[in-house]
Parts: sequence; C-alpha cells; structure tokens
Amino acid sequence: MTTPPRIEGLVPSELAPKSFRIFLNDFDLPVDIGFHDFEVGTPQRLLVSVEVWVTAEAFASEDSAAVAWNYDFLRTEIRRMTEGRRFNLQETLAREIYELIAARKGVTGLRVSTRKPDIYPDCAGVGVEISSF
Repeated sequence: MTTPPRIEGLVPSELAPKSFRIFLNDFDLPVDIGFHDFEVGTPQRLLVSVEVWVTAEAFASEDSAAVAWNYDFLRTEIRRMTEGRRFNLQETLAREIYELIAARKGVTGLRVSTRKPDIYPDCAGVGVEISSF
C-alpha cells in the first residue's frame, strides 16, 4: 500500500498547532494503598490518569513508531511501580509517577491524577492531582 502525498502549506499560521499532548486516562489497576488498618495488605482499585504535553519534536510528525513518543511506557512503568509495593498515600504515588515522566526528554507540561473509585457509594472517586501548571 502506498502512502498518499502529504498536503503541506494549506494550514493558516494562526491554526498551526500550539501544543502536543499524550494521555492515559483512568488506567485501572489494583494497588496496596491506604493507611487505615482495613486497607493495609488489601489491594484497592486505583485509577491513574496522566497527561503529558511534549515539544513538537517529541510528537510524531510521520506515521512511524520509531519517531513516536512511546505512551506504552506510561502503562508499563506505572504498573511496574505499583506491583509488589504498598503506599500509604495517593500523594506519594502521584509524586513518583510525576517525577518519572517529568524527567523524560521533550516534556513541557504534565498532569498526574490518581483516584480510588470504590471508597464512597455517592462519589465517583476520591483522589489527588499534581501538575506543572
């Protein structure tokens, strides 16, 4: 299959992209988290969302995995970070995820949130967020 030619020069300058974002929404995983006696040693559902703003150079400009910012890294590293480990606070986990991603090349902005969806029957979740803005 041949690739159609790129159409260049038709986007007016005022519509040129100003930001580039990669995200992972509501990654659902079991985490041993919480400081209450009933929480310790009993993994709970935790939803993790990450939004990463990157430079234009870090955002793929062609249809090739070789030039793409690998968002599978987000899932793999967050899962690795939480498996076999316990956290007292969501804040601790959110900070660790934030620091891991913020150190990557091309990152210009970042938001990390975690939430426990099963704590209160009348709430969609309780959680924390940390961001660069």
